[in-house]
Amino acid sequence: MSWENNVRRVEPYIPGEQPKEKHVIKLNTNENPYPPCPGVKTLLDNFDAGRMRLYPDPDSEVLIDALAKRYSLKPSQIFVGVGSDDVLSMAFMTFFNSDKPVLFPDITYSFYDVWADVYRIPYRQISLTDDLRIDPEDYNIENGGIIFPNPNAPTGVLESIDMIEGIIKSNPESIVILDEAYIDFGGESCLPLIDKYDNLLVVQTFSKSRSMAGMRIGFAMGNERLIKYLNDVKFSVNSYTMNPLTQICGAEAVRDEEYFRKTVNRIIETRENTKKRLVRLGFEFPDSKSNFIFASHKSKSAGEIFEELKKRKIFVRYWNKPRINNSLRITVGTPEEMDSLISALEDIICG
Repeated sequence: MSWENNVRRVEPYIPGEQPKEKHVIKLNTNENPYPPCPGVKTLLDNFDAGRMRLYPDPDSEVLIDALAKRYSLKPSQIFVGVGSDDVLSMAFMTFFNSDKPVLFPDITYSFYDVWADVYRIPYRQISLTDDLRIDPEDYNIENGGIIFPNPNAPTGVLESIDMIEGIIKSNPESIVILDEAYIDFGGESCLPLIDKYDNLLVVQTFSKSRSMAGMRIGFAMGNERLIKYLNDVKFSVNSYTMNPLTQICGAEAVRDEEYFRKTVNRIIETRENTKKRLVRLGFEFPDSKSNFIFASHKSKSAGEIFEELKKRKIFVRYWNKPRINNSLRITVGTPEEMDSLISALEDIICG
């Protein structure tokens, strides 16, 4: 018998392209176009490399304490991981252990079905409506858990807190995970609902609004029992997941609220301006409350535009998948980067 018969085979998640060449405009992975707050740079410049010979604090106390203070929670209500992908992966492993299917949208973050396959979790993808929204009635069925982003990715559509609360309230026997990776760009967090519903886990990240995708920091917030269960699984896999430099830099980023608000507002302003310019070029898109725009053109195919932009060293995200194969996800960059994008689109569409 071949050893390959015992290999766990899955179709892996495919991240956005990371171009090796320099001097490109990278609008394909929803990174923040601005650097982390100044205090993070100071910590990086002055970090004692000798500390790296020691194991890091397994409890990430400095980071969790900063997050607890920022969100007015107890430290025991917060779980941290190496990016929100790590947090969500742990949550899948911890909470989705039923033989009933986990529910999530058909157009959503494409890691969900990958984790479900890896952990052998049954799942069902629920179709979004024609206007790319969640119909809460679709989630009033027997299930082993529910997860979806708000705002959704890759659509950027923001759902109301009332609608989301309805889903949570209707599923008291299931864990509902709300992936708020993009909530800071125009949405209102459902975090207050964790005091009302013990089956809600809210997950956020430092990768987008806090400009720290390279440091890989994600965190979950929920009641103390949920967090304890998450930590039990985490410490059964790897106790030392977050290095000391990441922990102290993350804490510093949380403390600098002024810089955080400033950069987020700059991105929102650029996004709203870009929307107007895209409309003038004949693009259509759902109203985005994220740091990206999910756009399709009335007469030019998304695949053609994607390739033409790439020739001009402008990278956006394109999926050749049903229902979304004529849309491009365009990250909001600096005003100068968006000027270059619009100029290139004018040439592609009108030239």
